Amino acid sequence: MKKKQIVILGSTGSIGTQALKVIEEHPDLYEAYALTANNQVELLAEQARKFMPAAVVIANEAKYLQLKEMLADLPIQVYAGADALCEIVEAKSIDVVLASMVGYAGLRPTMNAIRAGKTIALANKETLVVAGELINALAQQYKTPILPVDSEHSAIFQCLEPGNALEKVILTASGGPFRKFTIEELQHVTKEQALKHPNWDMGAKITIDSATMMNKGFEVIEAKWLFGVRPDQIEVVVHPQSVIHSMVQFEDGAVKAQLGVPDMRLPIQYAFSYPQRIKASFDRLDFMKMTELTFEQPDIKRFRCLGLAYEALNRGGNMACILNAANEAVVAAFLKDRIPFLRMSEIIEETMAKVAFIQTPTYEDYVATDSEARRVASCLIGG
Repeated sequence: MKKKQIVILGSTGSIGTQALKVIEEHPDLYEAYALTANNQVELLAEQARKFMPAAVVIANEAKYLQLKEMLADLPIQVYAGADALCEIVEAKSIDVVLASMVGYAGLRPTMNAIRAGKTIALANKETLVVAGELINALAQQYKTPILPVDSEHSAIFQCLEPGNALEKVILTASGGPFRKFTIEELQHVTKEQALKHPNWDMGAKITIDSATMMNKGFEVIEAKWLFGVRPDQIEVVVHPQSVIHSMVQFEDGAVKAQLGVPDMRLPIQYAFSYPQRIKASFDRLDFMKMTELTFEQPDIKRFRCLGLAYEALNRGGNMACILNAANEAVVAAFLKDRIPFLRMSEIIEETMAKVAFIQTPTYEDYVATDSEARRVASCLIGG
């Protein structure tokens, strides 16, 4: 059997490093064709030496010579820059592109991979959040499958029954580290507290998004585009144990759920192996240790970002693009201790009110909207 050739966009991040563990466990099935990173040149070079891809790409062009020198003794092509990221996914021998770059930067290379007819294993939330309508249209035009890697969307995908209509999808949320905090307590939380997720090991940006519940808001928007459901068919339920990864409810009221330990390798491997399932060494769920599974309604007064995501989804157009750009700006500011925790949602809401709304945006409109929203949010963040 021919090994699937895989490109990992963002191989040094949380999803990327776990994807490499999946490839390492199944060397007879998968091979890393290309690895890419934004800035982590040392880790990228280390990964390249271990997995021997045909090519590596460092997005930060200033680090190109350093990376090239580190790999000079190996027959690996070394590239740099945003254009190289977009070009590498078009190589003829590639089967799967794992889009695991964080943020808006993942949009262009994912679009190129779709046009090239590659199967997309989608872990980059922002691609569908920013331009879901455009991405879906491209995927249909080029007959390109998009397989969700987020644990919640993978769970829904695994529960679907072709031919049977959904009544709703139910996205579960851990609630993050501040699930029981009052608004008064949230005014004083620190970056260090926000970076301690109770269940999942993720990168800094996604961990902060989880603490504000913007991550769940993004997943709500993604669900619309992935599964063709209306906003009122997408429900969020707080499930602190993170055992049920998400559920679907059918028209007859039956509910199907996908359960498992919190391990991102499972949805990554499923996207790689789909439609087959293959053996894995992941931990198994022990029901004898499941003393309780609890559920709560999310509080959008305390976690305003979730409510803002629903507002952006209902508004449509370029509003989710504005939401995402503002969020990336405020998370970066929070991580640098420039703004307090609750100020993030305030700035996002103010940015959504200030940036021009476009009902039917083109790709160029998304690019302009992203730039304008970041400018507005930066002004609101201040010195």
